[in-house]
Amino acid sequence: MAGLPGVFRIGTGAGFSSDRLDPAVDLAKRGRLDVMVLECLGERTVAFAHRDRLADPRRGYNSLLERRMLALLPPCRASGTQIISNMGAANPRAAAERTRDIARKLGLIGLKIACIEGDDVTNTVPDTHPLMDEPGTLAHIGRPIVGMNAYLGADAILPAIEAKADVIIGGRLADPSMYLAPLMHRYGWKNSETALLGAGSLVGHLMECGMQITGGYFADPGVKDVPGLDQCGYPIAEVAADGSAVITKLPGTGGRVSEATVKEQLLYEVHDPAAYLTPDVTADFSRVTIAADGEDRVGVANAGGRARPDKLKVTVGFDAGFHAEAGISYAGPFAGARGKLAAAIVSARLTETHGIKSPCRVDVIGLNSLFATAGATQDESRDVRLHVALRTVEREEAETTLWEVESLLCCGPAGGGGFRGAITPAVMTKSVLIDRSLVKPTVEMFVA
Repeated sequence: MAGLPGVFRIGTGAGFSSDRLDPAVDLAKRGRLDVMVLECLGERTVAFAHRDRLADPRRGYNSLLERRMLALLPPCRASGTQIISNMGAANPRAAAERTRDIARKLGLIGLKIACIEGDDVTNTVPDTHPLMDEPGTLAHIGRPIVGMNAYLGADAILPAIEAKADVIIGGRLADPSMYLAPLMHRYGWKNSETALLGAGSLVGHLMECGMQITGGYFADPGVKDVPGLDQCGYPIAEVAADGSAVITKLPGTGGRVSEATVKEQLLYEVHDPAAYLTPDVTADFSRVTIAADGEDRVGVANAGGRARPDKLKVTVGFDAGFHAEAGISYAGPFAGARGKLAAAIVSARLTETHGIKSPCRVDVIGLNSLFATAGATQDESRDVRLHVALRTVEREEAETTLWEVESLLCCGPAGGGGFRGAITPAVMTKSVLIDRSLVKPTVEMFVA
């Protein structure tokens, strides 16, 4: 593999399903990485992927997989960088087969692609199963289930690494586990060494959201200024055998790695820093030390861990019908007043004329519209946009919403223009906990 003596270099090539590609290509070419992880799967993302697969059995994996693999496979093959990703979403087999075909097209003969399955437990968990965070069962949701996926840990990924796969593709591979597994393999960490597993999970947690730790989502002009965000770089972790690590990025890239960016990401989505639950370990981040180690270099150490949870979390995706969204703009003197009148008209038409009771939001963007609980607007504006959003299980209600907003073009008030409307599928997700014994990961190899 690539890398530097004495450390294991892991880079993030994506932090969510639609993340940028060019910084990942830069990392693949200049990063001297041992491993590149592309974390592309959120809970709603996998639910939408199940809907895609139900519509077409050839789909259900990340829609950017082809573009990413075309760009990343050649430089990663040249540098000996292993790719690990959950871009397989609801159809990892199709994703692995497509990656094999792309490798053959690129002339990368002999490239080994591992497909990890077993996270899909749709036919395993009954609808009488209790929900994780609220009363009731899956059946009480009252909507069709599109798919269920258990979070797989490092133990599901390690066999693919041991088989020397060049690319590892799975479905619901847990975010930190994709970073922990190669560290366990490189340094020989055992499942019983919970402090080391906690340290590796810390690295994964810090790295999993990509540019959030190199200044992207951190940026707030005048409060937290970050240079060169248009060319922001993805993060790199240089990890030692004791689990300590340095977070950095490539020289010449935009963004910033600082104690502040690392601290902000450390606390991201962590409800209890002393008990961060993953499939691999109950990680303890409460005593983590964070210290600058040079320009755009921050050292982290002292993570701990205890035994892993007895059960695995499962994301359950439901078909939630449709999301209708429509808008129209008003400009000029008293635009705010005309926008508010249009909002009142649409609200009355949808509820009183058509009797629609589905959840609906009607906002006048430009008049404190994002603060829906504020209950009042203060500032007049010469440029506002009416925005209407409806969630419904009835397609006709969605179509009626777009119709009513577009009708404002002639039905008034004056000066409306720029109508746009769309109807998209809607999903919702819930979580349950299941026994580990019900989840049986498998690995299959495809060779280009």
